[in-house]
Amino acid sequence: MNSLSGRFLILTTVFVMLAEVLIFVPSIARFREDFLLNRLERAQIASLALLADDMLADDLEAELLANAGVYNVVLRRDEVRQLMLSSPIPDQITQTYDLRDASAWVLIRDATSRLFTPGNEVIRVIGAPVKDAGLLIEVTMDSDPLRMAMTDYGLRILGLSFVISIITASFLFLAVRVVLVRPIKGVVGYMQRYASAPEDARGIISPNSKVTELREAEEALKTLQTDLTQALKQRERLAQVGGAVAKVSHDLRNILTSAQLFTDRIEGSDDPLVRRMAPKLVNSITRAVSLCESTLAFGRAEEPAPTLTMVPVHNVAEDVVASEQLATSDTCVEITNNVPQDLMVRADPEQLYRVILNLVRNARQALVTSGQPGNVTVSAHETETDWCIEIKDTGPGLPPKAKENLFTPFQGGVRKGGSGLGLAISQELVRGHGGDLVLRNTGPEGTTFEIRLPRGDGTF
Repeated sequence: MNSLSGRFLILTTVFVMLAEVLIFVPSIARFREDFLLNRLERAQIASLALLADDMLADDLEAELLANAGVYNVVLRRDEVRQLMLSSPIPDQITQTYDLRDASAWVLIRDATSRLFTPGNEVIRVIGAPVKDAGLLIEVTMDSDPLRMAMTDYGLRILGLSFVISIITASFLFLAVRVVLVRPIKGVVGYMQRYASAPEDARGIISPNSKVTELREAEEALKTLQTDLTQALKQRERLAQVGGAVAKVSHDLRNILTSAQLFTDRIEGSDDPLVRRMAPKLVNSITRAVSLCESTLAFGRAEEPAPTLTMVPVHNVAEDVVASEQLATSDTCVEITNNVPQDLMVRADPEQLYRVILNLVRNARQALVTSGQPGNVTVSAHETETDWCIEIKDTGPGLPPKAKENLFTPFQGGVRKGGSGLGLAISQELVRGHGGDLVLRNTGPEGTTFEIRLPRGDGTF
């Protein structure tokens, strides 16, 4: 019964039975009222024999009372109460029920009380005579026959209700299977076939349900499957292109590396023209090698997951500054490490070094390209939720095109000849730590990038 239709069958049976129980209570009250009214009517008919003949034999009177199921009959006619038929009462009267103006609530209450009160009692019942044959009629009777009749009636009603609920639930069960379960299984079948072979267009669902909600679900699934199939095809093509680019970049890098060795010898030439053109050739080849290396790095399937430890940021920044200062020995660019020595962050030290190195190198190269003196500063601080590492320069700022495609591979290059892969790789590494790399500000006064690393460990 773990299926949708099975559970629906159980719920339908339960709710139908609940509805029958709610109907049963007033029904049993109505049965009790009819039973008592029948006794009053039979008692009234028995009393008519006395009206026809003032003197009845004791045997005949006892038979009339037995047929009516009462001990005595009192008839009130013309404001006078008259004991019409009587016999010995075996016990005291315990309850009196007046059926003339009883409300539905009173009838339900009395019926429920009598149904669940065991044992026999003598009760008095008052009602209105049939055909207006007097003002009232009153009888005295045993309660046990009433309770037995109510119990028998209740059992029959409950049994009938159970049969009705089973039949109703069975019809609803079949209807649900046809209208809901079968279409849902069809949708699930399409999902399973598509999951096993997403490239097969036959696995894409064709909406055909006449139920509005199911048709909306089928249409949403079709859209999802179509978009996903296209995305998978595009990803496969990109993977093929990426593999080809990686192979070309690898071979090209080897060729360019060899070319670099030849340029070292060209720089020693005595020809003034050759010596003047050699640095430009060296710079072009260096940029091409850098592009190949960045392309190979970005073309990997994914960066390895960071190995998180508590890292002293000052030491990492110091290594970056020392590395870049070698390249600034003949320029007017100053690189400063202002990171507090006691600041520790949770990060992968190698990946953090690569991110800071990329940002500092970009800032240095932007200053060198501008031809103006300036400085690059690495600083850090912590907030209640994050560690923040800032790389700030006094360069000319980013051009509009670079800002629009800042973290887009091959489009976000800032300097001429740059590939834009450095920022894309850096952002990917920072996001692998659960943080983010953002551009704080840029303009004629300089540019500031901020690395945000969460202080929490990611657990809840």
